[in-house]
Amino acid sequence: MMTGMEDARFGVAHLDRIALHYAEMGPEDRPLVILLHGFPDNCLGWRHQMPDLAKAGFRMIAPDQRGYGVSGKPRGVKAYDLDELAQDVIDLGRHFGEEKLRVVGHDWGASVAWWLCSTKPEHMEKAAMINAPHPAVWKQAMYEDKAQRKKSRYVKMFRLRGIPEWAMRRKNFDTLIEALEASAREGAFAKEEWDAYRRAWSEPKALTSMIHWYRALLKKDLSAPVQRIEVPVLLVWGEKDNFADVSLAKKSIDLCERGGTLFFAEGTHWVLCEEAASINPMLVTFLRSDQDA
Repeated sequence: MMTGMEDARFGVAHLDRIALHYAEMGPEDRPLVILLHGFPDNCLGWRHQMPDLAKAGFRMIAPDQRGYGVSGKPRGVKAYDLDELAQDVIDLGRHFGEEKLRVVGHDWGASVAWWLCSTKPEHMEKAAMINAPHPAVWKQAMYEDKAQRKKSRYVKMFRLRGIPEWAMRRKNFDTLIEALEASAREGAFAKEEWDAYRRAWSEPKALTSMIHWYRALLKKDLSAPVQRIEVPVLLVWGEKDNFADVSLAKKSIDLCERGGTLFFAEGTHWVLCEEAASINPMLVTFLRSDQDA
């Protein structure tokens, strides 16, 4: 078992629209927090957060989102539209008895959390986003911001059919692993973790489904002005992110009526692994409500 996940319980939530595999930690009668991983991660990506937050009195649920791991992998790009991804989270919360959600997301998981705050605020109590801008800010910057255009070259390559999957699969996924290690501080990933990641990436249809998230974003019209976000938001950001310029963090938090930020000057895109000792207490404080005491 991967370090940090020894106390995790694993299950499958059979929702109306999809089956989602998940990791769970913490008492079942405590407030629910849903953790949403990014690309090319899975529920194990929260190994640095789940034990601390469970110890603080939360019921942690970290799903493999659709297309990932052993969760459902519907066919076609449309199945990975942001609206579909957001509805999965609402349905998952309902499965565990919650209509108003506390969500923490990283990378693509944070994009889904942003989208929930923008489009389904009635289902959101609060949300923490780690190293991902609001998807409308992200998409606009991909085309209009010089620094972000450079950082998003890989996204536009994902339009190509079959080639990205082939490139990632080469040499038992070594190319993908090298890319992750190159984008993180030394020690962010432990060598023994890679076998678990390789197994998840080897699942039938997994790579194509994971890349479909990007293909769906590239097809989606996000040109309408973003409405002010009333949901309380905490944005955590490692400033040495290879994939998203720090200016996008500032543009995203400016959309929020009640937004706070936590910046790490030496943090990378994988700041949730690198700075967990600082991030976790802030998440606990942010996620708590007066009723949790």
